[in-house]
Amino acid sequence: MSKQVFLIASGDLRPAANQVCWPAQLKVETLVIEAVEKLGYTVKRAHPFLAEKGHGFVDSQKYGMEIFRNIPLTAPLLVVEAVWQFSHHILAGLFTHGGPILTVANWSGQWPGLVGLLNINGCLTKAGVKYSTLWSETFDDAFFLSGLSKWLTSGKVVHNLSHARALEKFTLPKVAQAMGSSMAKELQRDKAIMGVFDEGCMGMYNAIIPDELLHKTGVFKERLSQSTLYAAMREVSDAEAGQVRVWLEKKGMRFVTGKNEKTELTDKQILEQSKMYIAAVRIANDFGCATIGIQYQLGMKDLTPASDLVEGLLNNMDRPPVFSSNGKQELYAGEMLPHFNEVDECAGLDGYLTYKIWRKLGYAPENTLHDVRWGEDYKGEFVWVFQISGAAPPAHYEGGYQGTTSERQPPMYFAKGGGTVKGCSKPGEIVWSRVYVDNGKLKMDLGRGKVVKLPAEESARRWQLTTPQWPIMHAVLHGVSRNQLMAKHKANHIQVVYAPNAAGANRALAVKAALFQELGVEVNICGSDHGLK
Repeated sequence: MSKQVFLIASGDLRPAANQVCWPAQLKVETLVIEAVEKLGYTVKRAHPFLAEKGHGFVDSQKYGMEIFRNIPLTAPLLVVEAVWQFSHHILAGLFTHGGPILTVANWSGQWPGLVGLLNINGCLTKAGVKYSTLWSETFDDAFFLSGLSKWLTSGKVVHNLSHARALEKFTLPKVAQAMGSSMAKELQRDKAIMGVFDEGCMGMYNAIIPDELLHKTGVFKERLSQSTLYAAMREVSDAEAGQVRVWLEKKGMRFVTGKNEKTELTDKQILEQSKMYIAAVRIANDFGCATIGIQYQLGMKDLTPASDLVEGLLNNMDRPPVFSSNGKQELYAGEMLPHFNEVDECAGLDGYLTYKIWRKLGYAPENTLHDVRWGEDYKGEFVWVFQISGAAPPAHYEGGYQGTTSERQPPMYFAKGGGTVKGCSKPGEIVWSRVYVDNGKLKMDLGRGKVVKLPAEESARRWQLTTPQWPIMHAVLHGVSRNQLMAKHKANHIQVVYAPNAAGANRALAVKAALFQELGVEVNICGSDHGLK
């Protein structure tokens, strides 16, 4: 392999985010370069720091294409990330690159590089591009240095993936197999509509399910527009929207408000979000959608507050009622309307079918995606921080609505503000999963875990090391180590749902595995304590 290694770093589309996050990125790159040079190689950064922009990230697909024209086709290539980034900025170049690729992230919840890394990995997997991947807190540990050395000499790093085994290696209970098969046949016969408010959020190529794969499951997309959503918001009166907040506050939810539109959550922002909530439900009903996803971080961010409040409410069974425009019919009465954050269609398919299964079993069906944000050991057990900007439902939190607050989104992401749906997830048994595209096929990793209760001071510490305005889940995954999840997971997102107890979680996992298998999805059972043999 060549002794010269090229380095690139994908960034955000939003200038403020790139500028704020650049110091952390520079620190990580310095450590990675030092590690490579100690092994006898040189590193050439493929794009400069640009003083006029205040950062050195690849900040657009156009710029990414320009950069790759000057990278030798077979050169070893490092993709180093300390931040959330838009994968499509560099995907075109990676798609045609002929040399070995190594994606690298810092082990930190700050911006975070881990989430950016997992999204790039999921995109490369879907695209059929070969790559290796590593992560580190200090970049001088044995795990990282050993992996880096192997990549520099052989062009690849191999991780232990023994935790993931094909469903065919297990025997599903007959009752679960029959229920899953029956539900799959029903879905393929009756079909369902997935409402997509502008496809492809933040360059997440991995989050788009090709139609020909999705159709085999019985689910079909209704491609909707955020501009339609914005127009529908204009038709909702202040009085009607105001009732959403009244309902929530009666339930005990607290809004942390101020007067400064640029830095605080204001009454005006909450009112706009309430209009979006009503408008989204009405549009979903008009088009017969069983599940919807809003691409809130592009386009709409320049027009209206973020959709986080909307998403968390839609994913909750107990939510403010929404009536048709003439006021005669309550829409989706007694139901949640599963919402997939950031129009992640893989999460949309998963979330909708999870909702159907849990309803069939009589379990609380609220489920959500989270980012695989970060994690640390706590008293001898590795506890993940799962965190998402707002899609998590109040039913997941300690105290329900009474344990829910809404705080302003960070200004560097959302100039127009908007409140989140913040809470600390309650302890309990969970089923986790991820649907993804690999080798032209729909696949799913499926496992078991638990949410643990940490002391208040430890939760506060973890919130401060990540994003304190967002909901948090302290998760332990059964039989899956930190490095195994990082090496195998094909997305920045992970789907989670509670079960009443361990036996119920195992039963639901078996039904879910059977349903997805019947729909033609290749299922991997991950880890342990799932009750299968």
